[in-house]
Amino acid sequence: MKELLLTIDVLLDEVYEVNGKHGEVIMILFHGSCTGDYFEGTILSGGVDTQIQKQGKDKCLSARYMLEGKDYTGHPCRIYIENNGTVKGQEDITAYPVIYTDSESLQWIEEIPLVSTVEGKGDSRVEIRIYGER
Repeated sequence: MKELLLTIDVLLDEVYEVNGKHGEVIMILFHGSCTGDYFEGTILSGGVDTQIQKQGKDKCLSARYMLEGKDYTGHPCRIYIENNGTVKGQEDITAYPVIYTDSESLQWIEEIPLVSTVEGKGDSRVEIRIYGER
């Protein structure tokens, strides 16, 4: 059974685009915060979501960012997230995060299957939910 591990509130900062002959690339810079039963913290500067749309293909996305905060035992720690996925149609996003952390209490999160959902929350906001099976 999948358990909600992290809820990440993302605020979009800047968007850069390039439209080439065979596709387009969008880079979205962002910041935000994270809550959950296991961790609470903020997104460090430098978070970016890169979306590549090649002609005739599904759009691919790859978001990379680092969180800093406290794990559920109260110890300060960082979590790195790389969330790769595809967008089919307008809204159907399937993404699979990979996580690394320096928290001893959260080491198990590096070894379990993870999946995420991405949901728009109005103008310049997105909510990411990361689920895992323990």
